[in-house]
Amino acid sequence: MPRLTERRFPLHVHISAMFTLLLLLTGTVLGLFNYRQTSQIILSSSQSLFSRIDQDVRLDIDHTYQPIRHLLSLLALNDAAQATTLEQRLALLEPMAQSLADNPNLASLYTGYGNGDFFMVRPLRTDDLRQRFGAPAAAAYQVWSIEHDATGARHAQSLMLDRTLNLIGHQDLPDDQYDPRTRAWFSQALTDRGQVTTDPYVFFSSHAVGTTLAVRVSDHVVLGADLTLEDLSATLAKHRVTPHTQIALFDHNDNAVAYPDSQRLVSRDGSVELTKVADLAPALAALLARGDAEGNRLHADGRDWVVSRSTIDQGGPDGLQLALLVPEDELLADAYRLRWQGALVTLTILLLCLPVGWLTSRLLVKPLYALVKEADAIRSFNFKRPASQRSPVLEVDQLTESMQRMKQTLASFFEITASLSAETRFEPLLKRVLQETVSLSDAQAGIIYLYDSDTGQVKPSGLIINDKLRNVTRYGLTSHTLNGSDTPAWLGTLDGQQNSVVTSIGFDQARELKQIMLKLDSPRLDLIGVRLHNRRGETIGVLVLLHRDTGSRSDLVKFSPDRIAFILAVSGVAAASIEGQRLQVRQQQLLDAFIQIIAGAIDAKSPYTGGHCQRVPVLTKLLARAAADSQAAPFADYQPTDEEWEALHIAAWLHDCGKVTTPEYVVDKATKLETLYDRIHEVRTRFEVLKRDAWIDYWQHLAEGGDAAALADARDAQLQALDDDFAFVARCNLGGEFMDPDSQQRLARIAERTWLRTLDDRLGVSWEENRRQERRPAAELPVREPLLADRPEHLFERPDYERMPDDNPWGFNMNVPQHKFNRGELYNLSIGRGTLTAEERYIINHHMVQTILMLSRLPFPSHLQNVAEMAGGHHEKMDGTGYPRGLNREQMSLPARMMAIADIFEALTAADRPYKKGKTLSEALGIMAFMCRDAHIDAELFELFLRSGVYLEYAQQYLPAPQLDEVDIEQVLVKAGVTVQPA
Repeated sequence: MPRLTERRFPLHVHISAMFTLLLLLTGTVLGLFNYRQTSQIILSSSQSLFSRIDQDVRLDIDHTYQPIRHLLSLLALNDAAQATTLEQRLALLEPMAQSLADNPNLASLYTGYGNGDFFMVRPLRTDDLRQRFGAPAAAAYQVWSIEHDATGARHAQSLMLDRTLNLIGHQDLPDDQYDPRTRAWFSQALTDRGQVTTDPYVFFSSHAVGTTLAVRVSDHVVLGADLTLEDLSATLAKHRVTPHTQIALFDHNDNAVAYPDSQRLVSRDGSVELTKVADLAPALAALLARGDAEGNRLHADGRDWVVSRSTIDQGGPDGLQLALLVPEDELLADAYRLRWQGALVTLTILLLCLPVGWLTSRLLVKPLYALVKEADAIRSFNFKRPASQRSPVLEVDQLTESMQRMKQTLASFFEITASLSAETRFEPLLKRVLQETVSLSDAQAGIIYLYDSDTGQVKPSGLIINDKLRNVTRYGLTSHTLNGSDTPAWLGTLDGQQNSVVTSIGFDQARELKQIMLKLDSPRLDLIGVRLHNRRGETIGVLVLLHRDTGSRSDLVKFSPDRIAFILAVSGVAAASIEGQRLQVRQQQLLDAFIQIIAGAIDAKSPYTGGHCQRVPVLTKLLARAAADSQAAPFADYQPTDEEWEALHIAAWLHDCGKVTTPEYVVDKATKLETLYDRIHEVRTRFEVLKRDAWIDYWQHLAEGGDAAALADARDAQLQALDDDFAFVARCNLGGEFMDPDSQQRLARIAERTWLRTLDDRLGVSWEENRRQERRPAAELPVREPLLADRPEHLFERPDYERMPDDNPWGFNMNVPQHKFNRGELYNLSIGRGTLTAEERYIINHHMVQTILMLSRLPFPSHLQNVAEMAGGHHEKMDGTGYPRGLNREQMSLPARMMAIADIFEALTAADRPYKKGKTLSEALGIMAFMCRDAHIDAELFELFLRSGVYLEYAQQYLPAPQLDEVDIEQVLVKAGVTVQPA
């Protein structure tokens, strides 16, 4: 490819192309720095501003309160304040009226007396006040007077005065009940030597927010003034820093005293009272909720606020608090504006410089873009893309050449890896490892040794010379211990201390490699040895590559570091493939052994079913092989793969794994009364008791003078009847194919016999049985009891977790008996067929549920996912009446239907069951024929089972000679409904 330029430049020549990024970075950093500095300055200034606002508010409050305090002190010196009659007290009218006129914030001045007298002067500054108190339009003041005469009679009146203090109206107030002695300002002033100030409140007359100042004149006289605080709200309005600033004065009860919007200070919903400061704004509510000591920042109402909160001693007994909150975005509005202006300037400069940056970077981007394309191609495993163009940048040009070499190396590596991974069998894998590694290293010969953990030696397992596989024994290769004294030096170095060795050996040092040297016709060999190890670093083998030593410089290329590194990488893949194959084989062996252990344990659990789990797999595989070999239409598509054979093998061995949960005393129940022991012995004991009672009755009546002959005849008849009845009960206990109604009626009559129990049957039994006995009241001893009984304690409740919901995820569809066990004696002896009750039959059938549950929980690989279906279907029937899921033929796989036939045939012919003898071939196949006609087993498979001779091949291997009778296959198939009886 032609060069773009003969001269190469290092990358620093093109650093100028980065100025655009640097300019953007510089502008951004400066903008952020200026913004942060401006914000800090504004926030710092805000604290000074808040302090100044706080000082102004304090001064305004002081200017509001101080004149009134001086006024009260002066009025307290007036002798008229201690007058006892209205005429004398009117001397206070003129100074009070003048004080009210001079102080617009004063709502009233008054005196209270210890006997309940009261004298107030109130200015009527608005028409609303005049209307409220019924004053004439010219009235300017109201005098409210309350007097008590010597008898204690009360006289309250209201005097209306004009601006010149002339009387223009008078009104008696007979219903007035006001008593100054009940007011806080009166009681506090009498006990306090100085002036007192009440908490702010809403004046009743004007609905204005104010407070009361009071001072004691004498031991029985208090002078007071009502002071409105409206000017404080105006003061706060002047100090709003931003449009949405929140500033408020409030008392210790969080009642708002002053607020820029003074109309909101008084709540008029129902009762007139001060508004809570938290109700004025969400930000104020958040400030109060968080407390006082959490800094000067607050997030509330979706905004960040800068806050200040301070306490003012004036305004009440506990003072007032000032809260100031300023939205941070409004406070920092100038900082935001400067930030965006800086960003705009930076962006403008950047846009002007972009063409220069684009022209500078264009030359650099083109070859790099080509490298990206090539890297994408390598990532997609496309190694055939043409090489990238050269670059004027020295470092980029070197990267291009390195990418080409990497592409070639990766192509070879992935090709070898794919080749090794494609092998699924061990022996071909070893050959492929040798062939690929010898080929990529240009070696003339190669040997692979595998480590044998049993002998502790590496054993030669493959040899290739001149691209042909050779026999290792013909060339004298032997096993070695890596650290043995007779081990070749080059092999001994690969004992785990190092992973590779490169050496040259002559004929004298060749030892067992001499025959290979002779075959290669080379007096010296260059040897590369690579230790094959697994993920745990354990040696699993050694790979040896042999080169002819030509003495030329080209030999050095074969041993370059990158070539050795490549060989090590490939050998690592080879080692992983070999170890994977070994592990897979061992895991398969382990799984198979584990499965057979489980099956053996199930058979060993019950001596009566021993060998069942081992014989069913044999019979199933025989039938499956016959189906695979058959040319009949139903089985033409059945050609199992190795993985499907593996699944069938596992399913057959584990088809009854759920039996590990089935109690053996249920599986092995030989008689109807048997549980953990045969309860016929208890019944026999009761009969023995009755027989003893017959002898006792005989001797008692004989002693009383009875007829000896008649008594002996009665005794013998009773004893014979008891013997006959017990013999009948014992026969019933053995079970059978059918129990007729007459036998059941006789059993019921026998059960009506009674025997005398004198001992408490609740002593010495388990707590669980005691709990069941509590279902009936304890009998008073001695008590006569039935000879055979179904008692409440014979019923075992079924736990809720054993009940099967209809919507269970496995599709189980079985009738679950109400009780787990029914040990009733008459109930068990009345079993019509066999020895099992419905409850016990369910327990045995439930092993299929457990089989499916157990197998479903195993983490089988994908090709074994149908093991549970195959193993769990051998008790299903073709007509859908089987268990545990009630599947029909179309819902079952072919292997599951095979296993059903194998399980039935093995069970019928097995000679190790306690309740029956093994059937002969003709008997077993006859029963299966009826099952086939009733659509319980698959008809096509049953015909194949007979015609292929699978039944006979199995029988000759596992059945004793007496069971091997003649079978007319055609007659059996006719009986099964598979073929038609010839005419």
